[in-house]
Amino acid sequence: MNSQDHVLLLGTSGGPRWRRTRSGISTAVVVGGDVYLVDCGYGAGAQLSRSGHSPARLRAVLVTHLHSDHTADLANLLLYGWYEGLEDVVAPVTCLGPPSRGSFPDVAADGGRVPRLVRPEEPAPGFTAMVRHLGAAYATDLNDRMRDTRRRDPRELLTVADIELPEGLVIDPDHDAAPDVEPWVVLEDDRVRVTATLVQHAPMAPAFAFRFDTDSGSVVVSGDTGPCENLVRLATGADVLVHEVIDEEYVARAYENGRTAQQRAMIAHHLSAHTTVPQVGQIAERAGVRTLVLSHFVPGDIDVPRWHEAAKHFSGELVIGEDLQRVPIAAP
Repeated sequence: MNSQDHVLLLGTSGGPRWRRTRSGISTAVVVGGDVYLVDCGYGAGAQLSRSGHSPARLRAVLVTHLHSDHTADLANLLLYGWYEGLEDVVAPVTCLGPPSRGSFPDVAADGGRVPRLVRPEEPAPGFTAMVRHLGAAYATDLNDRMRDTRRRDPRELLTVADIELPEGLVIDPDHDAAPDVEPWVVLEDDRVRVTATLVQHAPMAPAFAFRFDTDSGSVVVSGDTGPCENLVRLATGADVLVHEVIDEEYVARAYENGRTAQQRAMIAHHLSAHTTVPQVGQIAERAGVRTLVLSHFVPGDIDVPRWHEAAKHFSGELVIGEDLQRVPIAAP
């Protein structure tokens, strides 16, 4: 056990918006000084630098799902990290994320006009394809810098793969995105054992939560999800649960309490794909976790006293997460 092992909240804001007081969602699990990064919201790389951790200690990057607020800084992390220590990694950084969802249905969530697909020949690239396309987009920069400064080929610094679903498991992104499943191992090394499960964030699918089991204790990062039995199962007995949260009153105000069919559809989507204040406390209590850390706040730019109301439904320690906050993994 290492008393220095901790969860580091690099960014705690949810959604594709710039916020004045919080960076985009990104959570680091720091074990023995090595960094395991979950999600790369905007500012993740700069926040890692501010925290005093070098990309040279980066062991893995895991992406819960492919929404932009969880991936926007992935290119920056890799391109700027190239100059900030990534070249000094002992072994290639393991980068894992969701596979492709497949096709998109010819329907819109609110029943309105169906938008034209972006890049219809590949409308839903998975994580590996995303990284490949990012490399192609920055090919001019990469090729110039390798020739001008003799930097290592960045392709040698990463091992990129889609997370494979358990054999025989089939998901329907449009109707059953998170079927009942036992957690399965996606990464194991000398410091951590990482297991994953499917969570409910439809229509984005697949979406994952991750559990890190270490000698110091266990950490679960929920990703984006509505209440989900798979998540409760994954988090059972964990020392620390980092969980997203949404203020349902804010959602109702934002969509004028559902005056129109489109507004009602948006409210229903937000409340099915995310977890409200009462729900997050109940989930943590059911899972029997020691410490519940709230993050991925929606809204993310104002102090909502209601965040503290999660304690009404949870008997353990409640932490209202802040950017660059450290939460010990081991019990005090």
